[in-house]
Amino acid sequence: MMDMAAARERLIHHLAHEIKDKKVLEVMSRVPRELFVPLQSQALAYEDMPLSIDMGQTISQPYIVALMTEALELHGREKVLEVGTGSGYQAAILSELSRWVVSVERHQRLMDRVKEVLELLRIKNIELHLAGEELGWPKEAPYDAIIVTAGAPDIPQELLDQLAVKGRMVIPVGSPFEQELIKAVKKKDGLVKTNLGPCRFVPLIGKGGWPRDQA
Repeated sequence: MMDMAAARERLIHHLAHEIKDKKVLEVMSRVPRELFVPLQSQALAYEDMPLSIDMGQTISQPYIVALMTEALELHGREKVLEVGTGSGYQAAILSELSRWVVSVERHQRLMDRVKEVLELLRIKNIELHLAGEELGWPKEAPYDAIIVTAGAPDIPQELLDQLAVKGRMVIPVGSPFEQELIKAVKKKDGLVKTNLGPCRFVPLIGKGGWPRDQA
């Protein structure tokens, strides 16, 4: 039987070459990624690669999870919006680094699975919502940080409107097939953008994203 603890330790050692926020690495060393992937993929849970889950979605490469989380500059007091719950792994990481996480998912089956895993791990500070017509979750705005786990053609104004001044957003921007990971900091007089490098996410569908027939 595979030693998950040893595999996780090897992954964290690998990530530490690029990720400098020790809090992010510490949390990733505790959260069991194998619980968020399908049973047949558990042997690959601590390889630095994305994995397919259900509904044509993926769990992101651990390096990308770490990079996006680090870029949010969380201190533990923030309310964070996640657009695209997916497997729930990213939300679980965020839950240990922030006060409250609001996560929105468009697939009920994925959300039901995430609820089971979060209950198993006794994580109480994640609020899950099934996505509606609006992008994000405006009812609880503003958010100190927003993370988008699907590629958009541009930074959606709908999400910028939900971001607090001085808030940070990390989002993949580009085509439906490949994107650049963008960090945007909201200032009173506009946005400060940083390109964190190339990435590849499933497309953001609907408002602020891509029509279904283009994705």
